[in-house]
Amino acid sequence: MLFTGLEHTAIASRAPKDLAQWYVDILGFHINYEYDGNYFVKAPNGAMIEIIPSVGDAPETAMKTPGLRHLAVMVSDFDLALQDLVAKGVNMVGEPFEVKGNRLAFFADPEGTLLHLIARQQPLP
Repeated sequence: MLFTGLEHTAIASRAPKDLAQWYVDILGFHINYEYDGNYFVKAPNGAMIEIIPSVGDAPETAMKTPGLRHLAVMVSDFDLALQDLVAKGVNMVGEPFEVKGNRLAFFADPEGTLLHLIARQQPLP
């Protein structure tokens, strides 16, 4: 197989160091690597986000405008994770909901990137 997966996703940020620290403090990721103001934050399962310095103003987006819309965050306990985010004052976007047995809750990082908790009852094929 030539293409084996995604190595990381990048988020352009007005304050990359501060945003990287948010992922550390709120989600328990760790800063895996840093160079020239770029920060790689790594989740416990090995998934990575690169946070890079942004240039210019962010475009207006909505939940379903074209382009990347959210990052899904896996959790071992949906209720505890949701409670933890709320206790930390994270910006929740709407109420938690369920789709086909999967529990979901959207939230935003300090710069507005949408993330969502996901607890799947059955893995996707």
